[in-house]
Amino acid sequence: MDWLMKAPLKPLRTRHRIIAGTVKSFFALLLVLSLASCGDKAVSTEPSLIGRKDNPQLTNQISEVAPPSVIQELQRSLDTYRPQVTIVTPKSDEVLSTDTVEVTLQVKDLPIFKDSQFNLGSHLQVILDGQPGIEVYDLNQPLSLHNLPPGTHTLRVFAERPWYESYKSEGAYAQTTFHVFTKTDEHNPDATKPLLTYNRPNGEYGAEPILLDFYLTNAPLQLNGKDILQDEIGDWRIRCTVNDESFVLDRWESIYLKGFKPGKNWIKLEFLDGKGEVIKNVFNSTVRSFTYEPKGKDTLSRIVRGELSADQVRSIVDSTYVAKEPLPEPTPTIEPTIEPTIEPTPEAKEPEMAPPVTEPEKPKSGGYFKRREIKAPLPAPSIEPTPIETPAPPEVIITPTPEPEVTNIPLPTREVEKPTPLPEIVPTPEVTIPEKAPEVEKPIIESPTPQPEATKEATVKPSKVQLGKYFKRRESKEPIPEPTLSPAPEIIPDKVLPTPLPEIIPTPLTN
Repeated sequence: MDWLMKAPLKPLRTRHRIIAGTVKSFFALLLVLSLASCGDKAVSTEPSLIGRKDNPQLTNQISEVAPPSVIQELQRSLDTYRPQVTIVTPKSDEVLSTDTVEVTLQVKDLPIFKDSQFNLGSHLQVILDGQPGIEVYDLNQPLSLHNLPPGTHTLRVFAERPWYESYKSEGAYAQTTFHVFTKTDEHNPDATKPLLTYNRPNGEYGAEPILLDFYLTNAPLQLNGKDILQDEIGDWRIRCTVNDESFVLDRWESIYLKGFKPGKNWIKLEFLDGKGEVIKNVFNSTVRSFTYEPKGKDTLSRIVRGELSADQVRSIVDSTYVAKEPLPEPTPTIEPTIEPTIEPTPEAKEPEMAPPVTEPEKPKSGGYFKRREIKAPLPAPSIEPTPIETPAPPEVIITPTPEPEVTNIPLPTREVEKPTPLPEIVPTPEVTIPEKAPEVEKPIIESPTPQPEATKEATVKPSKVQLGKYFKRRESKEPIPEPTLSPAPEIIPDKVLPTPLPEIIPTPLTN
């Protein structure tokens, strides 16, 4: 029984293995067929450069680096486009009877324009035979090619981003072959074989890294560098030689290189098969020269160096974009620090010899008169007091306190000041002149003796005051003889005011 039950299991297991193997083979065949159904052209995954972290050293001088950060950011705005390029004229295999051809192009799903500020924008690259490309930014006007040599010519056209990187999607490339007067064998590629179209570097560059870009046609699909279909082409490669140093690329994508020498450089691209041989077809081996001069001022050089931000140059990927004006940064207010100013100590200077100036002192007897500064000395005349007869009560003779000698100078004439009311005069006993009195005798001021019945508040009317040679008194009724003064001139007052108080008229002195 055990044997009967085990006997049929062996063929069952074998049958299961056969079925499993068949299923695996079937799925493998479906995978190959699905990949083959995509076409027999190499298709690049885009974007191919964003996110690369490796930095391989390709030669002793040249190394691969990541694309500039501004280009990576701007490229995201163009990844949604799938341009479809068409060559309207000349027609394929058309024979022209003139050496001038009008090239008319069309493109769908990609706006073609050039930004007026930065002179960059999405465009079409037109390559005639093996010559350097021509950028086309306006499709409304045909591109005229003049003085073409007789024979066969080939036009290759593909869409490019503003920084000259080619789109590698299906339909972004178009090709046509035409003839001027007659057909020849040159410039006539085989449409059934892989074809390499060189793009960049080309022209002049002012900053590193520099873009290396090419386009492949009819190249077999590859997976991890291996030909899936295993046809006669084998494992194709792109050999790149820069200034006599070579390296091999096994993927179809644009890369950025640095390490170029200033001045002229040259580069050569070759399309190799699995055996390392150049695939026989026109344009599969192309050489170009270019110039690298650091510190370039063109827009692309500034973008590569990062001097322009993505927002500043976004108009090269979007024709409707208007750059926002940067808001002015607030200027910080810096309060000035006030440092204490230290004035230098003035140096002591010897005083200049100047005429002595004596400040007048107020008279101790009530300050009746206003003294003036006198500089020049005057001769001291001898003045003899003249007794004055007045009908006034008994007189009290008041002699002022001796004062220091004062030098007198002539003063300019001033207007007569109005008399100042005299204060109350308190009678004082007679004061004698000390022995050391100055040579110049001071005037004697006489005041009437108050009546015994007068109270403290009574006002004593003094008689006219005689001040040396300066003033003269005059009674309202009887004239008073004037003292003879020498050498002072006789001074006659202009008028006498009948006031209860004495009238004092200051007059300038004359020499």
